[in-house]
Amino acid sequence: MILVGQYDSPFVRRVGIALTLYDLAFEHRPWSVFGDADKVAALNPLVRVPVLVLDDGTALVESHAILDHLDSLVPAETALFPRGEPDRHRALRVAALATGLGDKAVSLFYERQLHTEISEFWAGRCRIQMAGALAALERDRAERSGAGWFGDRIGHADIAVAAVMRFVTEAHPGIVVLADYPALARHCEALEALPAFRQIRQPFVAPA
Repeated sequence: MILVGQYDSPFVRRVGIALTLYDLAFEHRPWSVFGDADKVAALNPLVRVPVLVLDDGTALVESHAILDHLDSLVPAETALFPRGEPDRHRALRVAALATGLGDKAVSLFYERQLHTEISEFWAGRCRIQMAGALAALERDRAERSGAGWFGDRIGHADIAVAAVMRFVTEAHPGIVVLADYPALARHCEALEALPAFRQIRQPFVAPA
């Protein structure tokens, strides 16, 4: 398998961490949707990452769809999203809040960095949405005492939160400060110390 995209993207990083935790062999191609747009477009017409190219040449796109495929390759008891309810929808909710936060953080970054005239309405809306997601995630994590979000074993929800929080705080320093969210800060600190997280990471680099 080939994972396309840079690890400063939380969406690419969550896939890379899952592949590593599953001990699934893969090649990493750190292509940028800006500098390598033509190569990415040949695999994904949306020109978005991550892309996971399977051994038969099929190119899977969108991080959740990719993770769903990876989960199908491992025994149910080791899958990072639970197979049964209500555990599954609870984990999906946390992961969706995290990835939604990441989406709004990307939108805000592009608005502030790539436009000559910033839409204060749109930027303000992004900040409100980000603050809402952060508050919801902080409340939820503060109510839980396990090493992972849903117990002692980490899953895709845990990974999504940590990957997105790293991106958000690096892409928007001063707007999002991790110390303002103590439960999330503890969560992220613990995960970032794990070998897979140390291996699959890259400082955020703004596109030129």
